[in-house]
Amino acid sequence: MRYRTVLCLSVCLCLAGVLQADTRWTGAKSNLWSDPANWTNGLPNADGKAIFASSTVPMCILDSAGAQAKQLAVGDNSGGSLKLVAGKLTVGDWSIIGYAATNAGPEAGHLIVEGGELNCQARLFIGFQGEGDLTVDNDGLVNVYNQASGIGQEKTGNGSLYVKGGTINFWAGGASLALYTGKAHVDFSGGTMTLTDTQQNRDTINRAITDRIITAYDGAGKVIVDTTSTAGRIVITGLHPFQPAPADGGRVSAGSTKLSWTLPDPCQPGKPVQVDVYFGTSPDFPVGGSVQTPQIIKQKNASSAVVQTKPKTRYYWAVDTYFGNAADPVFGPIFSFVADNLVPTVAAGDDVVTWLKDGSASVALNATVTDDGFLTPYTTKWSVVSEPSPGMAVLTNPKAQDSVVTLKATGQYDLKLEAYDGEYTGSDTITINVYANSCEAAKSLPGYQPLPGDLNGDCVVNDADLAILQAHWLQCNALDCNDVNPKK
Repeated sequence: MRYRTVLCLSVCLCLAGVLQADTRWTGAKSNLWSDPANWTNGLPNADGKAIFASSTVPMCILDSAGAQAKQLAVGDNSGGSLKLVAGKLTVGDWSIIGYAATNAGPEAGHLIVEGGELNCQARLFIGFQGEGDLTVDNDGLVNVYNQASGIGQEKTGNGSLYVKGGTINFWAGGASLALYTGKAHVDFSGGTMTLTDTQQNRDTINRAITDRIITAYDGAGKVIVDTTSTAGRIVITGLHPFQPAPADGGRVSAGSTKLSWTLPDPCQPGKPVQVDVYFGTSPDFPVGGSVQTPQIIKQKNASSAVVQTKPKTRYYWAVDTYFGNAADPVFGPIFSFVADNLVPTVAAGDDVVTWLKDGSASVALNATVTDDGFLTPYTTKWSVVSEPSPGMAVLTNPKAQDSVVTLKATGQYDLKLEAYDGEYTGSDTITINVYANSCEAAKSLPGYQPLPGDLNGDCVVNDADLAILQAHWLQCNALDCNDVNPKK
């Protein structure tokens, strides 16, 4: 039997308590963080260190929405592991995976975030002086705030970050991620990393991609660096050569779903590549034996298949290829996606520059909402987020997607459109800048150029400008001026 397995370790979770001292995970009673009997000094809290320092005890599974620790040390001297599948853990100071045990191998520190939320209020080190790895998967979320973080931080550090799903955000500015002091490796296969968009971060990421410190799909794919779609952020993902759709780690509307992939070039001209395709709700793909993940295509030249999906369900699929040689089949990676009711996509429209006419300005709001229609038809609502003073913005019909707003004073107005589909709400905002007149409005636009001869700056060249010119005709204010009209 051949198994295709996404790393799955026995795990246990952790809850916050009310102790003000360092405490070490023992797993003496269960694998849950929330049980004080699993710790040497009771539950961790915001004033103490949570220590995972043994590879021989059960992995800890976080089972609390309010777990806290002042510091987090996973892999302190001899391994240790923590897994988040739900809940929230907040660490007030540093978080370290691979604290001190160098070349630890199986006894390295492991932190897995495949659900729930890990908030590191300060630095995150992966492979500080020892060996450790962080895996972000499925719907896991990691936020790192304040100060620079590092992978392979010290000379003996050996750190790996696997972004298989979910998102990891480095919010600190400047050089928010260091990769080069020790051994560092980052691999993308279905998840997303974001960093503050600085030149230092761009240089670090580009250099690491060139040096293959950052890879995608264990080196088989392409690292995608996006600096345009999210203002102020660098967004990094990975793309497999199969270019799977739905995107690996993505979300689709439940129901009839089309799987598609790009076939590799054949080894033998004129002999198309054939594929086996597997699709199911388990990340384990055994082939052979009495139990088998459903196989939907068997040795055919195909690049797509239609499957039926249910809401609130994660699906896994894989494409194995046949090239007509002894190595067949070549096992492909396991892709995943979630089928669900999708959040409505809202585009409130372009920002507007306008001006007062007879004391007010009217702006037609032309918004676009895209919804999968999985539940009830969506409803919309406009609201005023900010205005120069209360009551200066009046919406004709706040519940209409294409409404009209009347603005009664100069200044900046921010309006928000929300679309609710019965379960999720999507939103977008629009900014309207109102000026006293059309000339001031024109001057506010990028690239505005005044007209030659518009001496009074009213955006019109007319007799008023000529009068100014005549009043100053032949006047001179240079240091060597001669009065051409001497007084008599």
